[in-house]
Amino acid sequence: MGGQWRLSLAAFFIGCLLYKGLMLSSLIDPAGRSISYLRVSVTDRCDMRCVYCMAESMRFLPREDVLSFEELLRLSQVFVHQGVRRLRITGGEPLVRRDIGPFFETLGQWLQRPEQAGKLDELTLTTNGSLLDVYAETLFKAGVRRVNVSLDTLNEDRFAQITRRGKLAATLNGIKAARAAGLAVRINTVAMAGVNEDEFDALLAWCGSVGADLCLIETMPMGDTGTDRTASYLPLSKVKTDLAQRWTLTPVPDRTGGPARYMRVAETGQRIGFITPMSHNFCGSCNRVRLSCTGRLYTCLGQEDGIDLRDIMRSGGDNAAILAGIQDAIARKPTGHDFLLGQEAGVVNGPARHMSVTGG
Repeated sequence: MGGQWRLSLAAFFIGCLLYKGLMLSSLIDPAGRSISYLRVSVTDRCDMRCVYCMAESMRFLPREDVLSFEELLRLSQVFVHQGVRRLRITGGEPLVRRDIGPFFETLGQWLQRPEQAGKLDELTLTTNGSLLDVYAETLFKAGVRRVNVSLDTLNEDRFAQITRRGKLAATLNGIKAARAAGLAVRINTVAMAGVNEDEFDALLAWCGSVGADLCLIETMPMGDTGTDRTASYLPLSKVKTDLAQRWTLTPVPDRTGGPARYMRVAETGQRIGFITPMSHNFCGSCNRVRLSCTGRLYTCLGQEDGIDLRDIMRSGGDNAAILAGIQDAIARKPTGHDFLLGQEAGVVNGPARHMSVTGG
């Protein structure tokens, strides 16, 4: 069965390369921003229930609503033909989906390599790390060179509380396997007041010991997770000022395609990044759109507007029709998001969908 699946993917890939119906162009939004980065969710399911991402009792999508790998590849190929140079695979937890390995192998054929001229500059992954020990070598062989791993604490009990069911040892083993396989690792930590704000020094030192970068992220009001995110909101401007009293932090111009702004940590040699959707809007340079596992294209993390590409595809639309839908959505891409959290007493503003539905 696995061999047949691989053959069907290979045939699909060849068909995409031979497809003559699309004119190469770039995707430009109303603000003049070029869309070169696509985040693709392959599932809404996850083996954890992090308090800032999901409700404890999640109702996951029926499997027929989720795009097949062939459908995900088809939509991704349309974007790549239009100038998207970075693909990030997300979830839920992408590694819980069966046959995710062959999916990465096929995407890896689109990368720029010395022996062949591909379309992509980079293929990356965001994961909770619980299955990285299983997939790290597969990912590296497919062409993935760096991964983002969600890790909010190094305390086992606190990890269980934040993830509601995760095992810290599994994530740490995954990070170890990723580094051994040759993957660069960035640790993504959601900064939460009263939860993990006492651990940033320890996380920074630990990242230095394992050769990983650290990226702190402000919590965002997405979906009802059953927790009060107004109470846990922590502006990273304050965190940065505090860390600078004990660490030598020097701004660097490094960019990884997303919104993180980096500083070099002299004591460890690694970088620390800051993603500040609440305290410092970074929308002016947004080059990203998100494809959900149901085929809905979201042009802004903090807005509900988008377009259902699955409907176009499953109703018989060809690639030209899909492209027209993509262009229509990007033509409505907002200048910025409307997140509001903790900036006015008791005010929370954000989309009703959970982060896991959007795709990270």
